[in-house]
Formats: sequence, structure tokens, C-alpha cells
Amino acid sequence: MIEVQGLTKSYGKNRGISDLTFSIAEGEIVGFLGPNGAGKTTTMNILTGYLPLGAGSAKVAGIDIIRDPTGAKKHIGYLPEHPPLYLGMTVREYLDFVCGLKGVKTADRKAHVAAIVDMVGLSDVFSRVIGHLSKGYRQRVGLAQALVGDPDVLVLDEPTVGLDPRQIVEIRNVIKDMGKSRTIILSTHILPEVSAVCERVLVISDGVIVADGKPETLTTALSNERELIVRVAGPKNNVLQLLRSQDGVKSVNHVGDMEPGSSDFLLESQPNTDIRKPLFNLLAQAGCPILMLRPQNATLEEVFLKLTAKEEPAQ
Repeated sequence: MIEVQGLTKSYGKNRGISDLTFSIAEGEIVGFLGPNGAGKTTTMNILTGYLPLGAGSAKVAGIDIIRDPTGAKKHIGYLPEHPPLYLGMTVREYLDFVCGLKGVKTADRKAHVAAIVDMVGLSDVFSRVIGHLSKGYRQRVGLAQALVGDPDVLVLDEPTVGLDPRQIVEIRNVIKDMGKSRTIILSTHILPEVSAVCERVLVISDGVIVADGKPETLTTALSNERELIVRVAGPKNNVLQLLRSQDGVKSVNHVGDMEPGSSDFLLESQPNTDIRKPLFNLLAQAGCPILMLRPQNATLEEVFLKLTAKEEPAQ
């Protein structure tokens, strides 16, 4: 649904993005992550036709955004970080206005707008002036305008910025509901939002793509394979001594008691040492069964920081 090949954009001597290549399939919800100035907004503005590209190509629904910008834009709904709202209009007036801009036939507007209002939860404020609405409702109006014209692709730039926790959950649910029938690319700084909403993550740093995959795949790939979380039934101090006595164990730390009669420990093994089998045998012989054993996966935040970290210049 979205195809980007060798996309490049510079601002004078400063590079915005460099040789970006990725594709997003129909029906995917993809998180687009990166630090400030990494090139997220530049990429999204090119995809939506707000900026010309320097080199490469970008297609939406098979239509080249440069050769046929009008045709490509018919497939795109765009929510910028600051929604383009007219605060003096009612929600009804504003959405009718957007319908006119997007060429929705007058005869079809009432039913079309009603379906959108129901989807994003604006029925209770449909006749109210936008300037009198809360930020959460204004964000819903922004989502509603992006849906006008029934686009195949939604490009959402920081859709929950500035919202309170309840509003964030509400908007996330709206996005997931919209994703059932559309392709969505979502830019955000809120990493739990990516885990909650997105099926795939693109990470951009300094104008280039540095990672592409499912959130759980990225966290697993960048985890420390030498660290294990083990839950063991038995007296905590006895188990701690047993774990520390095992050959190949570098360090052991108690991290909590999640189940009655058991304790969780973080183990780090010596390099190139698999301690799982001998650990199982040791604890079984001591009558302290293992209830859980898993790698200590990195969090998405740790993955993001590692992928976007910049090397310090040599002194």
C-alpha cells in the first residue's frame, strides 16, 4: 500500500533523510519512531504531498506521489501533530467543509459524516463549537477529518500528544478500530503506544532506517542472551545460595516474589555459557522446582535508545 524507494531529502547542506527504502502492506499498523530531527516528519510530509522529495520515489496505493499527486492524495488521510481545525465552526460545519475540500458528493455527505462521527465518538458534541471542546475531543475531530473521503491509508503524526491518560487510551482504541480496514503509519514518541497499537516498527535515526520489525522481535533481538529470569519454589535464602553455587553463574539478584512460596531471580551467566540444563538439575535435586525460566528481554524504550544512540566524538 505504501512503497518508498531510495527516498532522499536535504535542506541546503543539512540532510533530512537519506536513501530510505521500506514498504507497508495493506492493513498494517506501523509505528514510525525516531528522536527529534531524525526525519520522521519530513518522510510523512513527502508521503502526503506536503513536501517535494529530493531523490527516490514514493507510491501510495500504487500511485506515484510525484507523477500523480492528486490521485495519490485521494487514498491518504492525514492527521498532522497540530490538527488543522477552525475553532469557530461546529463539528458538523467543519466536517461538511472538509467534505467539500475532498470532493465528497453533497448527496452522500450526511451518511458519510454520520459513519465517521460514530466511529471516532463525536456524536455527543456534533453540534458544538470546536473551540469549546476539550483537547481529547479536538483530537477526535482531527481524526474525523482524516477519515473524510474514506482513504485507504492514514498517516498520523503524534495523534495522542498532550492528552491525559484516559484520552490516550480512548484515541488508541479509535486508531485500532480504524486499522481494521485501513493501512496506518503512526509517528509517536510514546513507546507504550507502539506496543499497544502497532504490529510493526520502523526506527529512523539521523535520516536513515536503523530497524524494521515487530516490537517483540526487536526487543528479543537486542536482549542480553546471558541474562535469565527464573522463578523458583522454595525458601528464598536457600534458593539464592543454590543459584550462586552453580558453575557458570556470574551474578544473582532477587527481583521479587510474584507467587506465594516462590521467588524471582535475575541471573547473568559467564560468557559463552548455557546454564539452563545444569541449573534445572541442581534445583530439582534440591527439591526446589523451577516455575518459570525466560530470557530477560529488553524493553522497547531500551531498544529505541540503543538504536538511536550517537557515538561520542573522539577526544
